Amino acid sequence: MSAPPVKPVLQKPPGYKDPNAPAGARGFRPPPRKPVLPPFFHPKKRKTNYGRACCCCFCVFFLIFLLLILISAAAFYLWFDPKLPGFHVQSFRISHFNVTKRPDGTYLDAKTTTRLEVKNPNGKMTYYYRNTEVDVTVGEGGYETELGTTTVPEFTMQEKNTRSLRVETKVSNKLVVDEVGNKLKTRYRSKTLPVNVEARTKVGVGVAGLKIGMVGVTVKCDGMSKKKLDGGDMPKCVINMLKW
Repeated sequence: MSAPPVKPVLQKPPGYKDPNAPAGARGFRPPPRKPVLPPFFHPKKRKTNYGRACCCCFCVFFLIFLLLILISAAAFYLWFDPKLPGFHVQSFRISHFNVTKRPDGTYLDAKTTTRLEVKNPNGKMTYYYRNTEVDVTVGEGGYETELGTTTVPEFTMQEKNTRSLRVETKVSNKLVVDEVGNKLKTRYRSKTLPVNVEARTKVGVGVAGLKIGMVGVTVKCDGMSKKKLDGGDMPKCVINMLKW
């Protein structure tokens, strides 16, 4: 008697689970492992740039601060309408002027009286002046000669106020070059002698009872002639701020 034919072994389909297999062994597969990449494929961690952030914050705050200053300055200007003080030479008189030639040189004796008119055109601001040094010179070019310096005590200019400052100077036995002495004497007699007055001081501003800083100011009254001054001409002086 011949043996029965052998049945072929059936292959299990993919994903087949044996119901008779233990529970722990049913279809257990270890989790897939991530492929190991070379170091240069690893993503780099971004570093926080604190310096750049601080710089940006500083720029923003600075712009805001600058904007506030500009707005405050505009509001101040519109409300107070500030104007610079005005200086004029009200009068100038030479009470004594003598050029003497001696064997040892030429000497000058002179006395002058100058009146400076100071105006405060502001209606809401007060000006505070420190001690003011005033120089008086005559002549121009190569023969300009000093006629003395005096100091005017500090004073205050209220709103819409005008004040006259009396300035007296003198020189005695001042040695000058012979040629300069001759020119001064000739132009003094013809009343064409150029006169220059320069004042140096410091000015502070008072607003709503508060004093704001002191600024150096130089006032120059140049190019005046004695003839024009005697005729009542009141030339306006030039004010240079922040100069001392």
